Amino acid sequence: MSLLNVENLNVSFDTPDGTLRAVHNVSFRLRAGSTLGIVGESGSGKSVLMQTVLGLTQGAEVSGNAYFENTDLLTMSPAQLREVRGGKIGMIFQDPLSSLHPYYRAGWQIIEMIRAHESVSKRGARARAIELLDQVGIPQPQKRVDSYPHELSGGMRQRVMIAMAMALRPSLLIADEPTTALDVTVQAQILRLMKQLQDDLGSSIIMITHDLGVVAEMADEIMVMYAGAPVEHADRDTIYYAPHHPYTRGLLRSLPSDASGNRLDPVEGQPPSLVDPPSGCKFHPRCPFTMSRCQDDEPTLLPVTDRLEQPDTARGTPHESACWLPADIVGMDEAADEARFTAAAAGTTRSTVRPTENAEEIR
Repeated sequence: MSLLNVENLNVSFDTPDGTLRAVHNVSFRLRAGSTLGIVGESGSGKSVLMQTVLGLTQGAEVSGNAYFENTDLLTMSPAQLREVRGGKIGMIFQDPLSSLHPYYRAGWQIIEMIRAHESVSKRGARARAIELLDQVGIPQPQKRVDSYPHELSGGMRQRVMIAMAMALRPSLLIADEPTTALDVTVQAQILRLMKQLQDDLGSSIIMITHDLGVVAEMADEIMVMYAGAPVEHADRDTIYYAPHHPYTRGLLRSLPSDASGNRLDPVEGQPPSLVDPPSGCKFHPRCPFTMSRCQDDEPTLLPVTDRLEQPDTARGTPHESACWLPADIVGMDEAADEARFTAAAAGTTRSTVRPTENAEEIR
């Protein structure tokens, strides 16, 4: 059963330099009780995508649909969206210090949110706020409920944001880079806390991050975004052990390894301008497997039919990739990749897409 169904969502902004297409033709389904990781470099459209779903992108031109519990969020009035935000969909923003109002005590802000959605006394809401702060692991919650945000550590502020987001037991929790500003120890604690709360409440989670390592233990499925569009979508194991798109493979290779002792292997180049993106595949200027057709024909998200493992149809997470490479170029074996790519360029075809170009046309 789908809790959230996003269909062909497009978001653009008018700028002095031209139209900026922040999100381009994004579609996905989120099953009830599952976790979706949305990953990509800064500027890939991850945050704009989910902020648009919640009606938080002012001045944007939006098209498409976002069905939450069978109701299109994009057609709701501001009053209807206010009922959904907080009540049914909770949001953890990237920087709690800028998201929490510095003038008000942390507990007061939780209390205000509870009373905005439920008919409850101040005393009852305060008791609930203290209970929530205790639930997210803040010591001495009876005291901390009266602390101002600047009196709390970064980890505590993030826990306050989580408590606020989970206060009304929402069916969907959106976490936008929830651990970026935290050290690794606190980061691990926050991720464990979110997972525990999900198990306790049965909520679905969408985790937005630039770090594939963060979603390794959290996500059931992962959608990789580049230049405002999804380039690969699959279950977690497929993304980590049998990635198809060169951008996904580059992100995985750029993860630090404790064992190798080698220098990091970053994705070469920079993301393109979304005002004036390159023709064809948006990733082709940075791609090690570029063919001539990549410069002219933009690939769409299609099933990767020849996989190391078949999709779990019961879970409904097929492996999809927006790339002209043949389906058998999967995994992280560089030698095998080169051999398969050479063979592919000489005439091998990828199922469901057109044949690749000749070897002499490889850039």
